[in-house]
Amino acid sequence: MINVRGIANASTQRVNDNQTITLERSAGYTTAPGGKRTPAYDTFSGPAQIQALGPKDLQHVANLNLQDVSRKVYLYGNWMGVVRADAKGGDVLTFPQVPGGALQKWKVVTVFETWATWCAVGVVLQNDVVTP
Repeated sequence: MINVRGIANASTQRVNDNQTITLERSAGYTTAPGGKRTPAYDTFSGPAQIQALGPKDLQHVANLNLQDVSRKVYLYGNWMGVVRADAKGGDVLTFPQVPGGALQKWKVVTVFETWATWCAVGVVLQNDVVTP
């Protein structure tokens, strides 16, 4: 199988380096005795190509009526937003808003592309600032 993402990524990195990010895959939730639900995650790290949203991506996000700080992220594997049928919340990525900046959490809100070995997701900046 040809690694299309690897070929494209080699060219893209000439102008925009990959970043190593933390990925939190939704694992459903835990329920406290009082009934409060807390999201649960499995944590990974890996390379990501983080880019601004293109015109078609912006139109897609506008149709969702989102007003926020957004990015498009290319990742190996398949990551997802909210899947109500599976009772899972959105996956969360951790990376700085600007290279070298403070680490911040970004929630996956949409999946633009999904393939056998990679995907492109839309993420929205959360209020969390991560302290090392």
